[in-house]
Amino acid sequence: MKDPNSQSFAVAKFTTMHEAGCFVLPNPWEVGTALYLEHLGFEALATTSAGFAFSRGKPDGGVPLDEMLAHIGELVAATPLPVNADFLNGFADEPEDISTNVKLCIENGVAGLSIEDNSGNSAAPLYEKNLAVDRIRAARKAIDASGIPVVLTGRCEAWLVKAPDPFRVALDRLVAYAEAGADCLYAPGVKKPDEIADIVKAVAPKPVNVLVSGFNRELSLSQLADLGVRRISVGSGLAAVGWDAFIRAARSIATTGQFDNAFANAISTAELNEVFSKRD
Repeated sequence: MKDPNSQSFAVAKFTTMHEAGCFVLPNPWEVGTALYLEHLGFEALATTSAGFAFSRGKPDGGVPLDEMLAHIGELVAATPLPVNADFLNGFADEPEDISTNVKLCIENGVAGLSIEDNSGNSAAPLYEKNLAVDRIRAARKAIDASGIPVVLTGRCEAWLVKAPDPFRVALDRLVAYAEAGADCLYAPGVKKPDEIADIVKAVAPKPVNVLVSGFNRELSLSQLADLGVRRISVGSGLAAVGWDAFIRAARSIATTGQFDNAFANAISTAELNEVFSKRD
């Protein structure tokens, strides 16, 4: 029997989860939130680049590779659940550097990782298509060479960078990323049911991940499942909820000098102690 704490066990489980049905892949931003999500019964987790960056006092994309790898490794070590890494643009532009960095990510025990096509260049926010495809191929090559079949998600940022006609751009690129070796396809920002259904159809039989956050929170698990979506992530959504509660409470104290409203909805430390003491 495989060790339930091993990477191979996590990868096998994560792969199987993509084969049928639809599951929620929530995004913790540090160990405590990861353990609480495990406590709630979620079967896999994904990192959030923005959520982690904010916890470090940095903007999304402002965390360097070594710090991100340490964070990913810490979450993987904290829970037996499969962990998918939000690996941004792979922390590199050129395909050969993508291969090197994907290898490092795999070595931190992940069950999956995503590579996006956001270049970080405001003048050309998406990598040129052929380069973007080559970057996915490089990630696939690194995964295959590792002998550990982690789930590779090809991610198109067309909506997030406000590309002209983002649906057409995303549809075209996601098909190309699937052909280049991505196991799962993802275009954060899509919210129209018909567009989601078209993406699912275009890349079938490969699974599709949909981001649900404030901009499309009316979508439900059952609705997305009916559209053929296999995986739902929430990105920085949970972190944003946490920040909202913190800011509201702190602002109330700062402006009123009162504490009753600030702490009215606070979870008890006893409840958290009970959850985390079970980890000992």
